[in-house]
Amino acid sequence: MKRVLVIDALNAFLRAYIVDPSLSRHGDPIGGIKGFLKILQRHVRELNPDQIVVAWDGAGGSKRRKAADKNYKSGRTPVRLNRSVRSLTDDEEMRNKVWQQVRLQEYLAQMPIIQLGLEGIEADDVIAYICQMKYYRGCQKIIISNDKDFMQLCDDSTVLYRPTSDEFLNVPRIVETLGIHPTNMALARAIAGDTSDNLKGIAGVGLKTIKKRLPFLAESKTYTIDYVISHCEEIDSGLKIYSSIAEGKGIVEHNYQMMQLYSPAISVRSKAVVDHQVENYECYFSKTEILKMMVEDGFSELNWEALKQSLTRISVTCFEKKRDK
Repeated sequence: MKRVLVIDALNAFLRAYIVDPSLSRHGDPIGGIKGFLKILQRHVRELNPDQIVVAWDGAGGSKRRKAADKNYKSGRTPVRLNRSVRSLTDDEEMRNKVWQQVRLQEYLAQMPIIQLGLEGIEADDVIAYICQMKYYRGCQKIIISNDKDFMQLCDDSTVLYRPTSDEFLNVPRIVETLGIHPTNMALARAIAGDTSDNLKGIAGVGLKTIKKRLPFLAESKTYTIDYVISHCEEIDSGLKIYSSIAEGKGIVEHNYQMMQLYSPAISVRSKAVVDHQVENYECYFSKTEILKMMVEDGFSELNWEALKQSLTRISVTCFEKKRDK
């Protein structure tokens, strides 16, 4: 089975940007780029993929979700460098962060890596569509992200790796630990809500409570919101959780619309763009250009030999010569 790494780019970049204190020889922060490349090297070395797909959030984020909820993802705390001493002003720090992100994309463009980013579409939806593509049927997809939303995409050929907790999540593992099957994960999380996306759930109801009080969500059968609401209305246990869920049907429906990735928020036209970029990608690898960029950027020492060797292998095999045509 061929293996494809599907990387949530902004998730990995921000993790590196925040914690990596690296400075260039010019004295500028460069930890976002350098840290991302080190993260990439580790994943490629340990997971030995046949292809790598990197998905970025498109400009403006998800137009569909913001149209449905103007407060979606609002109120998030701005990302800041994890430093006791800051040498840049807020404006300088923001300009540097944007520069690092754009420059990282330029580095990756010189590697045999597919980069995807569509205006008005979140990386979550692009990743969800990638995992559904006919082109990757029969391949093992490993999603690299700390975002728990991707648990709903796990199936027999798709797993989620969460770097911060260093854990692989597949269907049995998710059911064992959370008591919720991936096919019902979006429904469960719609009930619980997601504060990181400014989506309030049913008060006092978290995933642990859902596991205990709605155990049927651990089954592989896909349950609907209406079924859960009817179930809660019929139970006469005296427990407030059931009446709270039943009375909060509108909240659950709204959250589910915002959270679910089973049907990605991506147009037919945009799907065609992804299909074309993936199926017609040329495995380009310019070691010379990458080294030239590192010199220009004043890169401090970075041993990327393992990454270079892995990318060379990927470029030579070129995903088994484009899936044998």
